[in-house]
Amino acid sequence: MDTTATATIERTGGRGFTRRLVRAGAMTLMLILVVAWFALLRPSFLGGQTSYLIVSGTSMQPTLESGDLVLAVEQRSYAVGDVVVYDVPAGQPGAGALVIHRIVGGDADSGYILRGDNRQGQDPWRPSDGDVVGRMRIDVPWVGRAFVLLRQPVGIALLAALTTFLVALGSARAPARGDG
Repeated sequence: MDTTATATIERTGGRGFTRRLVRAGAMTLMLILVVAWFALLRPSFLGGQTSYLIVSGTSMQPTLESGDLVLAVEQRSYAVGDVVVYDVPAGQPGAGALVIHRIVGGDADSGYILRGDNRQGQDPWRPSDGDVVGRMRIDVPWVGRAFVLLRQPVGIALLAALTTFLVALGSARAPARGDG
């Protein structure tokens, strides 16, 4: 075996090792992110304390815009100034609807007084702790619009087209494997 062939084999082996190392590092990072998400931001339907909501309307401008994605986390108590998500109490007009507004008064015993940042008047409802879904922790501007789009036929078609394109691109770039 000549030295050129030896150097080529060593160089190729080194690149393969580096590629495997990078892939293992990426998989480890992904696993860490999934575990962190599951521990800290797991949705309530999976037993977590976080609710994911898409803002609709203008009542919380300029704090929140229509189309923002909000993560609200259940708390032991809430205070004046907190932006909270609550269910309209049962037996009242709009019962079951989710509202995201700021606490401006009241307490857990007598019910909270809430108002949108872009509103002059208070909400007609007085939710208690049992009606409050959680306090806003994270606001991701505009991301909710993508989820709204994916609920519509044109959004589903765009997602299918993108997936098809990426699969075709991946198979076109995949190297041909020999038998031997």
